[in-house]
Amino acid sequence: MSNRPRADPETEKYREKCTGILAISPSIRYAGIMNRFGRTLAGGLRKGVVPLLKPDEARNEYFIEATRNQLRKNFEKSIGKAEYTFTENEKVKILTLSSEDYFYYITMDKDTPANEVARIIDAAKKLVRQK
Repeated sequence: MSNRPRADPETEKYREKCTGILAISPSIRYAGIMNRFGRTLAGGLRKGVVPLLKPDEARNEYFIEATRNQLRKNFEKSIGKAEYTFTENEKVKILTLSSEDYFYYITMDKDTPANEVARIIDAAKKLVRQK
């Protein structure tokens, strides 16, 4: 009997979701699924994309988003569940979609037009809801 830790049986499902999100638009740079502590469960970059964040910066960014996500849950009774959050930076656009136990972290090219952003949000929300 091996003492190796067992992989989460959901990992393959998470990878498939990330692949599906990346397929929504060529404007999507990265799609990842993080747990409530900001740990990456699955994720991937669009082919040919160079990451903007170093690994330690990415880890910190995901932790910050996880913390924000958890803090927002405190207000759900008053204002309802967050459907998504959207942040626009100088170099990239960031979309987060939350579910009960984890959240999706999606980045887009800075020059993604507003109508494409709206289409990505709608398509990603539908994909996230699928079991």
